[in-house]
Amino acid sequence: MTTAGKTILLVDDDQEIRELLTAYLGRAGFQVQAVGDGRGFREAFNASSVDLVILDIMLPDEDGFSLCRWARQHPRQAQVPIIMLTASSDEADRIVGLELGADDYLGKPFSPRELQARIKALLRRAQFGSERASELLAFDDWRLDVVSHRLFHVDGEEVILSGADFALLKLFLDHPQQILDRDTIGNATRGRELMPLDRIVDMAVSRLRQRLRDTEKPPRLIRTVRGSGYLLAANVVTA
Repeated sequence: MTTAGKTILLVDDDQEIRELLTAYLGRAGFQVQAVGDGRGFREAFNASSVDLVILDIMLPDEDGFSLCRWARQHPRQAQVPIIMLTASSDEADRIVGLELGADDYLGKPFSPRELQARIKALLRRAQFGSERASELLAFDDWRLDVVSHRLFHVDGEEVILSGADFALLKLFLDHPQQILDRDTIGNATRGRELMPLDRIVDMAVSRLRQRLRDTEKPPRLIRTVRGSGYLLAANVVTA
């Protein structure tokens, strides 16, 4: 995938990290706009279109969680991929970020090379979705537009999906009534293998269930198959 012309908005209050990543990603062909606080992020995000956001959680004026939530409600760029950075080893931070709509997370310290690989994986996924022919998939009480990534309930409600939400839902819709194990889901939606005890897939499934109002006990639509993985218990048709 070519990176020429792809714009990344980097938000981190550490000047050394901003300078390092701006130079490193610039050599890879990305256009990088770097800011150091939440105010700068909001101004930059409103002023121009970006292809991906790298967002630190700990910022001097506003935390990355509230900024992620705000970005997911943006009228023009709600679906821009977001990678969150965290210096905390607390799993709760990662869970909150993913629930708010982040597409991936990376703990500090990290390798710029790994960050670049994750950026490319997310951009490939976003590009693939935008190149698909117009198609509307209907399942249960829902309709998914696979081009615009817009999800609608039969009552007229539109649900905002992050890139990670869309990739996971599309995977289930491509394999209805089939058990998908955690490694298959991780590889398809994150572009990387899962580490032992990695709960990222379980968190992503839980978040998608909330988007689909599938919060019964046990869930009705996305079912857990103990010891095997997850299954979409619905028929899918092209509307």
